[in-house]
Amino acid sequence: MSAYDYDVIIIGGGPAGLTAGLYAGRGRFKTLLVEKLITGGQVMTTEFVENYPGFPNGVAGYELSQQMREQAERFGAEIRNGEVTGLKPGNPHHTVMLENGEEVVGRAIIIASGAQPRRLGAPGEAEYMGKGVGYCATCDGALYRDETIAVIGGGDTALQDAVFLTRFAAKVHLFHRRDQFRGAKLYQEKVFANDKIEVHWNTVVQEIFGDKNVTGIKVQDVKTGTVSTLPVTGVFVFVGIQPFTGWLGRGLLDMDAFGFIRTDEDMATSIPGIFAAGDVRVKLLRQISTAVGDGAVAAFAAEKYLEEHP
Repeated sequence: MSAYDYDVIIIGGGPAGLTAGLYAGRGRFKTLLVEKLITGGQVMTTEFVENYPGFPNGVAGYELSQQMREQAERFGAEIRNGEVTGLKPGNPHHTVMLENGEEVVGRAIIIASGAQPRRLGAPGEAEYMGKGVGYCATCDGALYRDETIAVIGGGDTALQDAVFLTRFAAKVHLFHRRDQFRGAKLYQEKVFANDKIEVHWNTVVQEIFGDKNVTGIKVQDVKTGTVSTLPVTGVFVFVGIQPFTGWLGRGLLDMDAFGFIRTDEDMATSIPGIFAAGDVRVKLLRQISTAVGDGAVAAFAAEKYLEEHP
């Protein structure tokens, strides 16, 4: 057996990981992609994708994910289900540890383990995910043209996206559990200046309800205890986003305060031969299209690295 098992090991099977697998496989590198659940990542939770180039009439999230997987496999990427529990950097090879106790060794590693929005935890949230409950205004905002919707949160993302959603919705109810926002003053000013937005201070969402899709929410004033219901057709939750980097542990790679991996423009991390792509890294925009771009760049950079370190 050689000193290594694969040329490239990709951790995560979302759009970034699958694109990296496509490019690495097409480059004739022995490539393994490890995904703990089902390939597609967050795309699999999206009922319909309308903003991915090449699909003018939109495409089902499941269908897009399957096509990405088939394309990566057609070019030789091996896709395996399994949970990665650790990464041990080395020179010149890196070791990936799996939950079943197995270890696989690669010359280059691409971390594409993704991130997920923090859940609100209210009853009905999981049931209506993709059926009125969303976490991405850019992805789903156009679906709520001339409708009444709710936005939950008080940080920069909640404020920015509440304003963005007024491009489509007739009314946006913005709920925050405190009596002042955490977001930047500039974003606050834009919220207060927008007559389509109604701010509800000191209010938490207790329940999201509906029929086949969301029809309303139950909210409570945390100061008075008063409970009321509000008819809405959409609920956007912006209470934070968390990367899947807990398995790495702190201190192994350079990360920001939230656990997102810092990379350069070539997706290289602080350790040579280890790259990161997609939502798991520090970046401005988290979309399918940007994840695909990251995956392509990471694979190409890994290829250059391997050529320089035969």
